[in-house]
Amino acid sequence: MSLPPWGTSVPGNRWDLAPTGAPRRSVSVVVTHYEQQAELDRTLAALRRQTRPPDEVVVADDGSRSAPRVPSGVRLVRQPDHGFRAAAARNLGVAATTGDVLVLLDADTHPEPRFVERIVALPESLPEALVVGRRRHADLSGTDIEVAVEEVAPALELPEPGWLREAYDDTRDLLDADGSGHRFVISAVLACSRWWYDEIGGFDESFRSYGGEDWEVAHRSWTAGGLLAHRRDAVAWHDGPHAGARPRDADADLAGLAETVNVADRTTAPGTTWRGLLRGPAEVVVTCAPTLQAVELLVTVDSVLAALPRAAVRLGREHRDLVGEDPRVLSADDPVAASARVHVDVRRGLSGDATAWSALVAGLDGTVARRSVADGCAELQDLRLLRRAQRWARPGLAPTGTPLVTGLRPWTGETSLEAWLGGWSGR
Repeated sequence: MSLPPWGTSVPGNRWDLAPTGAPRRSVSVVVTHYEQQAELDRTLAALRRQTRPPDEVVVADDGSRSAPRVPSGVRLVRQPDHGFRAAAARNLGVAATTGDVLVLLDADTHPEPRFVERIVALPESLPEALVVGRRRHADLSGTDIEVAVEEVAPALELPEPGWLREAYDDTRDLLDADGSGHRFVISAVLACSRWWYDEIGGFDESFRSYGGEDWEVAHRSWTAGGLLAHRRDAVAWHDGPHAGARPRDADADLAGLAETVNVADRTTAPGTTWRGLLRGPAEVVVTCAPTLQAVELLVTVDSVLAALPRAAVRLGREHRDLVGEDPRVLSADDPVAASARVHVDVRRGLSGDATAWSALVAGLDGTVARRSVADGCAELQDLRLLRRAQRWARPGLAPTGTPLVTGLRPWTGETSLEAWLGGWSGR
């Protein structure tokens, strides 16, 4: 974790509170390309017409048979053709940049003149912000690449994905985003600070088929404490229909399956991660104090894992020996995974049904970082806010909220393990 190089942060996801008049930062645009010379030419021409000209443009070629032609002043970097490796190509392009703020485009996604100006405004003041622009669609085949895209595209417009437009509307352009907001990020129209890109580790290069790498990096950004915003007035036009409107075949179905599995194995938020399989990282991590007695511990661990089967529990050695082998039981010395969003610090035993434990997880709304539970038996912690507060050394970014009512029952010592397992405890 490194200190942000400039700017400030805001409570929750309140990117609308970003200060105005932030100093301008140098801007690098990375254009990912594969076998699309005409589309690349149009995008580079559109970048020359920007009201906020980028300080540098890098084309990252994902193994085209011949090197694409780029004009003087544009840098070209290439990687061998080992299949669809857009994630690796973007990382390669970013590594060649020197700017403070990054803008990512695909070769077939052509920005309107104010695209760069608008999409970099938030990262210039909020360096943790990941900003997605608006990608519109048009059939530009046969049109003159020298004619400004905003002059020809509206008459040739194709439908946008309805679910995506509704998501932006429902979340007020992601201002009200939660842990599922990563599903609304598109890497073809994306901006963030170079510092933040490096801080979260860039794109996951294990993605080697179409799609998914943008959702994964957005999820990683969110859980690290980043901000998520949609800038609907930062428009770029994609040449052709959106993926959901294209004809499907067996290869497309296999690619879609690979994308879904890859994302599920790497995210923790409901909606993209596994629902029952014990694969992928845990969203909820529970740490039990070493002072819990034997029955108290067994009831607590059994209760939480019955209700939240994809949680992870951190225990000391004696407690791990008592609980026995379970892949969800970790050492107390193991650090809490960076992908986890919720931490429950259990100080005294707790038990309850799935409704009670689910209410615990739902007790964090992204505005407070700590809440006590069951008369102080546990503390609920929002890890993304705590990470942000630590990064900025500003405790006020991780405020404490009121005690949470969940239905969880504090341990009293009156319940035997037999009664808990038999289901007659608490009657």
